[in-house]
Amino acid sequence: MTTPITVLIVDDHTVVRRGLTALLNTERDIEVVGEAANGREAIAEAARLKPQVILMDLVMPEMDGVTATAEIVAQQPDAHIVVLTSFGTDVKLFPAVKAGAVGYLLKDTSPEELVKAIHQAAAGESSLNPVVARRLLRELAHESPGGATPEPLSRREIEVLRLVAHGMTNEQIGEKLFISEATVRTHVSNILIKLSLSNRTQAALYALRHGIASIDDIDVQRPT
Repeated sequence: MTTPITVLIVDDHTVVRRGLTALLNTERDIEVVGEAANGREAIAEAARLKPQVILMDLVMPEMDGVTATAEIVAQQPDAHIVVLTSFGTDVKLFPAVKAGAVGYLLKDTSPEELVKAIHQAAAGESSLNPVVARRLLRELAHESPGGATPEPLSRREIEVLRLVAHGMTNEQIGEKLFISEATVRTHVSNILIKLSLSNRTQAALYALRHGIASIDDIDVQRPT
């Protein structure tokens, strides 16, 4: 029997936490192992439980989700944090990208999208809602480039980056390009190093911002 994906739910609203827990515990391959009501609790519970995926609200008392995400990623570089945002009033979305979150969902997302995002996060894949991606790109447009000039990518790395932005897994990319999954992992690792990025979601946004991929490529990933 496959070991279930362990999940920590972080939200300051008890009803939201309990609702998500009830929903996710109906999935055979997902197990909610804990809940936290703010960022401080999230850091403590993440250290204690070592969950594979953390669903993180951004606006919470005592410590917000951005600060908690940065701290958890600093302590556990392999942590897979998926942001749950209300979007309309959320000004912390873009900072969460820099903090290291790997996925971004709206709170009104469908159960199917949520489950899919958890599976993607557990596998180290990115999960970008098209609406959220557009918001992030608008904010990126006002960011100063700064920092050192990225090392140029090879033609193959650009191909891989484009497919990462399409939301493909390493296995799917390997099949598309007729290369092994291990080779894809090496290319993705090199891309992140060359571009000074921390995860695939940041890489996908880089590809969108620099015209390597189109926002429409993300749109086609959206469930109907």
